[in-house]
Amino acid sequence: MLDTLDAAAVRRWCASGLAALKRHQGEIDQLNVYPVPDGDTGTNLVLTLTSAQQALAMDLDTLPDSGPTAHGHALRLMAQGALLGARGNSGVILSQILRGFADQVAGVPAVRGRELAAALRSGTAAAYAAVSRPVEGTVLTVVAAAAAAAEGADSDDLPTVAGVAARAAAEALVRTPEQLPALARAGVVDAGGRGLCVLLDALVEVLTGERTARPAPTPRSARPAATVARETGSDEYAYEVQFLLDARAEAVTGLRRALDALGDSLVVVGDGREPEGTWNVHVHVNDVGAAVEAGVAAGRPYRISVTRFADQQQSPPGPVVAGRAAVVVATGGGIADLFAAEGATVVPGNPSTGELLEAVRSTGAARVVVLPNDPNTEAVASAAAREAHRHGIKVSVVPTRSPVQALAALAVRDADRRFEDDVIAMAEAAGACRYAEVCHASREALTVAGPCRPGDVLALVEGEVHLIGTDLTDTCAAVVDRMLGGGGEMVTLLAGVDAPAGLTDAVRAHVARRWPFVEVHAYPGGQPFYPLLVGIE
Repeated sequence: MLDTLDAAAVRRWCASGLAALKRHQGEIDQLNVYPVPDGDTGTNLVLTLTSAQQALAMDLDTLPDSGPTAHGHALRLMAQGALLGARGNSGVILSQILRGFADQVAGVPAVRGRELAAALRSGTAAAYAAVSRPVEGTVLTVVAAAAAAAEGADSDDLPTVAGVAARAAAEALVRTPEQLPALARAGVVDAGGRGLCVLLDALVEVLTGERTARPAPTPRSARPAATVARETGSDEYAYEVQFLLDARAEAVTGLRRALDALGDSLVVVGDGREPEGTWNVHVHVNDVGAAVEAGVAAGRPYRISVTRFADQQQSPPGPVVAGRAAVVVATGGGIADLFAAEGATVVPGNPSTGELLEAVRSTGAARVVVLPNDPNTEAVASAAAREAHRHGIKVSVVPTRSPVQALAALAVRDADRRFEDDVIAMAEAAGACRYAEVCHASREALTVAGPCRPGDVLALVEGEVHLIGTDLTDTCAAVVDRMLGGGGEMVTLLAGVDAPAGLTDAVRAHVARRWPFVEVHAYPGGQPFYPLLVGIE
């Protein structure tokens, strides 16, 4: 029974937590509410914590001459490793929980019960601060419940407080379907929250020497849904404003309130230095001047960048900045070859923050655009962009959701434009490209297009199931018809690694008959899971 969390216990917690996540990896992956075969929250958490353990393993016994305590140094290594290895939204949020945890206790002489409660509250604040529009019923709710229970215990007994926090997290996890409709329809609990519960149970095991036999919550329903809540910004805001800010923490509290009233997609992440730190500020607004003025009121803003989303007017020509590059995330050999032919640096699918950062730095360019090609990779790309700023590299993330959108974005690049204007043009081209994915259902589900069974063909348009069929070719042709019914002059087809021979030829022939004035381009994409990806421009 340990009465304090020392450096050795931190390392054992990381190792034990990783082992526990590996044991539960498949279970957490299955909590994905989407009925397609690529749910990977468990996998992302395992990869994120693997990076944290590697960071600890590379620096077992070193300690700076001044600064954090031994346990604080270990926790900061763990948090930094998690940040650089973070994969998916769940990994990024976990890295922020660990960062807040480390920042709170880095300088305290000993971590006992009350210090653990304060660390959990700090981790909760960091996690909420990293999300522009926090959604309850997610891992955020679970960590907040753990922190509240730990504070309510009001005890210095470390094992007691850790046990209370872990139990409260498990109870909050059971309630997540009541807070998030997508989970309720699916009859499952939040996958990221389940992963956090596993890590808190691992902490209890390290402190007490006893493994907590806490089974996974039983789903209340067996009806997996085909929709998932997405944390994205609203189209009503036309500008993205980003800047670095030197300011005190109390001033940043007011800044958050001011910016939240101006727009959405608000992210304010600090480096944890006291009393004055450096903060990375990001928000979508219509009133750019008010956003910058809010920064001036809070501290010293610099490296201010403004990107227009909805404005169609071009800026006056500015000086061309040399040293530009594009980094694209790609899954599939054929898709990777297409991007490479466009001069982009290609990173394999589901990358970590560190892998994306290394790809950005390897370009040698001062200005880099990143195309994530997947909603779950956007958070990783944003984290890599923040890290790249610390190395003097300006990175803009164009939030592409599909490789076909990235192809459209790369096609409009123009080195004669200012970098900021080029990014705007790429974002507009990507946004104008509607996309669809065709795959086979991996399990029974109730979708917005009706019920599906394992093996059924699903056609998803912009991430939503629109068609359910039994024949792959017929369903592919039908989804192209549906999309072209809304307009379009060019169709891009990317055949997956498991696509039957002649699939794209059959779809091309169908378009030629039904839509004779539409141009069709077909390529071997080689992507897994999806026999066909479709882009309409």
